[in-house]
Amino acid sequence: MSTEPEPIIYVNGEFVRQSEARISVLDHAVLYGDGVFDTVVAWNGAIFELDAHVDRFFRSLAAVSLVSPVERGALVKLLGEAIARNGLHNAYVKWIATRGSNGTPLMDPKDCVPNLIIIARPYIHRFDETRRSQGIRLKTAAIRRPPGHVLDAHVKSLNYLNLVMAKLEAKAAGADEALLLDVHGRVCEAPGYNVFVLHGRQLKTPRRDILEGITRSTVMDIARQRGLEVEACDLELYHAYTSDELMLCSTAGGILSAVEIDGRRIASGVPGPVFQQIDQDYKTLLASGERSTQIVA
Repeated sequence: MSTEPEPIIYVNGEFVRQSEARISVLDHAVLYGDGVFDTVVAWNGAIFELDAHVDRFFRSLAAVSLVSPVERGALVKLLGEAIARNGLHNAYVKWIATRGSNGTPLMDPKDCVPNLIIIARPYIHRFDETRRSQGIRLKTAAIRRPPGHVLDAHVKSLNYLNLVMAKLEAKAAGADEALLLDVHGRVCEAPGYNVFVLHGRQLKTPRRDILEGITRSTVMDIARQRGLEVEACDLELYHAYTSDELMLCSTAGGILSAVEIDGRRIASGVPGPVFQQIDQDYKTLLASGERSTQIVA
């Protein structure tokens, strides 16, 4: 039997033990993937880039015509309380707004009452330190990232089935992660990650059909401070295959170096010096609290 304390979840307007957390089977989140979410990382009791994440959450809500169950200020207080109730200082926090239920299993959202869920966990590393130090392997997925006129990637919605399928494809092929392309064959992102390729002193990142990540923006700032030329542009697989370095970044797990794509070694096949610099600068920034909001006592 585990001696770890049971996580505390916010749902249906209250904090409860995880084993007691419930949503309706008629919630549109369950029936249709109808809802939005966002995630943050807390370090030393402070949430990194909190305002940017909350801003994106409310943009996602507006884009899908969903009203937040709580006002912005109340949401911020609840995020801090979720971290504190779970006894965490370094944490990964996810919050989800569901369309809710109107008591029927039908698609019509009329009279649905939105719900808010908040989950706080110890800070998550998606890969262990050995894999992180060696670099990860990518596989280009056959499944494509939907274009914006089908499912807008700017919206951090609950409809992530295509990303899950891409991840399954990569794992089945023995790779660590998938690399997704758009319907025109351009590089988009990895499931839950933004992508960067380095050629010389030029650091480039895809500009179309991607979630514009908060960590992505941070990496771009750090790279410019390091004197790199940074550009958001269209990238083909050729640019990834021939890059000097290739990096992924996300809220959960920070920055990763990819050293292989589709069996092709990237440059020397080990994490490169620019990745090492940017990764260290990111960790330093996170620990400094410079871009963080202290909301946990």
